[in-house]
Amino acid sequence: MSALLYLHGFNSSPQSTKAIQTQQWLALNAPEIKFLCPSLPPFGIAALNMLQSIVEDHLPEPVFVIGSSMGGFFATCLIEQYHLRGVLVNPAVSPYRGLDHWLGENANYVTGEKWVFEKKHIEEFRQIDPADVNHLANYLVLLQSGDEVLDYRDAQSRYTGAKIIIEQGGDHSFIDYDQHLVAIHQFLISDSTIN
Repeated sequence: MSALLYLHGFNSSPQSTKAIQTQQWLALNAPEIKFLCPSLPPFGIAALNMLQSIVEDHLPEPVFVIGSSMGGFFATCLIEQYHLRGVLVNPAVSPYRGLDHWLGENANYVTGEKWVFEKKHIEEFRQIDPADVNHLANYLVLLQSGDEVLDYRDAQSRYTGAKIIIEQGGDHSFIDYDQHLVAIHQFLISDSTIN
């Protein structure tokens, strides 16, 4: 059975709106795809180790990935390592550059769980940042120019040569994401055999 791994953003959770919309759409329209949405820790190496384990548990069956914001960064790590197909939604590019304001104690947006972010955690994100994006045909990148958190042009530059859709306006949450789920599904399965 193929699996779709949905990766939420930094300090978010599997209860994010886009995660729930994706899960509900798959249940109605593609029930043959198993939906996975782990709760990602805010620490780069711990999150990546968790995701690598999940992917390896499901291979050689097809594994697809959708990543939003920081989830888009982790999706890139997985796509490059395992040659997966994936969709990035307003993805974080080299996120270690913008993590300084998280230093200290934080609380998860959804769960309220407290966690402490230190300089060494920023360095972890630098260590795991893929040097190059090589599997450009494996990416669909959805960007909205009104993203108030990340400059969409960073992703436009990083993923040059991939399939990129840029919508004017919008915001970091990617307004009307659910309207893209048919196209997202078609892109993901276009190069694979679903069992």
